[in-house]
Amino acid sequence: MKKISELKERKVIRRATRTFDSEGKRIYEEFEYDLPYKAEFLGNEKQRIFAKIIDAIPFFLIFFFLFDQIWILSLLFSIPAVMLFGAVSETLSGTTLGKKIFKLKVIDDNGNYPKILKSLWRNFLSLIVFYPVFDDFIPMAPNEILGIEHKETNFTMHMNNKLCKTYIVKESQLLEIKKLLNEKRISI
Repeated sequence: MKKISELKERKVIRRATRTFDSEGKRIYEEFEYDLPYKAEFLGNEKQRIFAKIIDAIPFFLIFFFLFDQIWILSLLFSIPAVMLFGAVSETLSGTTLGKKIFKLKVIDDNGNYPKILKSLWRNFLSLIVFYPVFDDFIPMAPNEILGIEHKETNFTMHMNNKLCKTYIVKESQLLEIKKLLNEKRISI
C-alpha cells in the first residue's frame, strides 16, 4: 500500500516560447511534472491554533470553577489535559472538539488515524515547536505611499506533523486521499 508521502500529482505547465504560428499566435510548450501531493491546505495554521484554544477552554473552566484553582494554574493544568485528551480522541476519531468545529482530521502516512503513542508524541511536540515567525509587512495604501512597515507575527505548528509523519486535512479531503492511496499505479 502506498503512503501519503509517496503520492504524486501530475501537473502540466505551459510555457510561452519566442516563436509564433502563421496566424501570429504565440506557441506554447507543455511540460509535465510529477509533484508531491500536498495534503495540507492554505490557512490551516490559524484554524489549528483556534482548535487548540477551543480544546483548552473546557479544561480551563473545569480547573477554574470545579477545582477552584487560580487562573494561571487552571491554564497550566489544562495544557497536559488537552494533550492527553487530544491524543485519545485523535486515536479514536481522528479529531478533537476544536478540530471537529473546523472539520479537520488527523491522519498518519497510511491514511489512518494515528496510534496513541504517535498522537501523544505529536501533541507534545506541538507545544515545543509552536513558535512565532516574524515577517516584514507593508500594509496597503495609504501606508504604501508613506512607506510604513511593521513586523507581522505568524505562528507555525508544522514541525510536529513532519516529525511524526502525520497530516492535518479537511474532512472533505479524506475520500480523495483514500482513493489515491488505493489506486494501482500502471507502469509503462
